[in-house]
Amino acid sequence: MSGQRLLITGASGQLGSALLAYPWPSSWEVFGTKRADLDLADTSSIFGTVVDLQPTVVVNAAAYTAVDAAEDNQASATLVNDAAVAELVRAAEDLDARIVHVSTDYVFDGEKSTPYAEDDPTSPVTAYGRTKLAGEGHVGRYSRGVTLRTAWVYSATGSNFVKTMLRLAHERDTIGVVNDQIGSPTSAEDLAAGVAELVTANNDVPKRLYHLASPTTTTWYDFARAVLEPEIANGTVEVKPLTTDEFPTVASRPKNSQLDCSAIKSDLGIELQPWSEALVKVRREIEQQGRT
Repeated sequence: MSGQRLLITGASGQLGSALLAYPWPSSWEVFGTKRADLDLADTSSIFGTVVDLQPTVVVNAAAYTAVDAAEDNQASATLVNDAAVAELVRAAEDLDARIVHVSTDYVFDGEKSTPYAEDDPTSPVTAYGRTKLAGEGHVGRYSRGVTLRTAWVYSATGSNFVKTMLRLAHERDTIGVVNDQIGSPTSAEDLAAGVAELVTANNDVPKRLYHLASPTTTTWYDFARAVLEPEIANGTVEVKPLTTDEFPTVASRPKNSQLDCSAIKSDLGIELQPWSEALVKVRREIEQQGRT
């Protein structure tokens, strides 16, 4: 495959940054757009901008991800997570380009006791989840569209749980973390590698929806303890378990965010590494940033 042009939206985000940093084959021309280049909230500009860029593949890594804020700003979340995706798909259709759209575990209500498969019924309970599900629908209607649902993304850049825990460990002696929500912490770098493997595999990736996250699971509490293992060991911070009821949020969080990723492994041989292994590298990168 040669002469491929890859457009990555949301290039300043965790996944977008990791995708830009990925070592793509030399035959691929890769470029990313940030909000200043392509504002997905300005839906009237999306079609023309994308068509002018002439990509052969679009990876939509952009989203309105402020879960709590979305409850009071549903119109904004709808623009970016729903209407903008429709315009990206319309542009991809015009160009006969493939599109890979990144979605979320929040399309489920989290009440299932086992990992969610792609064909499990969706039942989002937040504005964020509802708007992301609507975006999935646009991609699902396009013959060259693939949706990837993921969960609990973290990296050495941007705002995420790992960086929040490290910051709080410098500010507090004790940190309370929810211990009755379970999911798969997913490194943005790992996720980017999985996306790249799918994108560069061939032109015959099935038109379907896949789950792609770390194959191992944990609670937020145990994840926090792993992030802060050195600090806990030297006694500078204590992590205490909380229930969801003890840590209320504006928008509810799924109690179960486990995603069954066996389909993408079976179809394409794509599997991410365990979260505990990926975390070691991310923590090292964050520490190196602090020393520079």
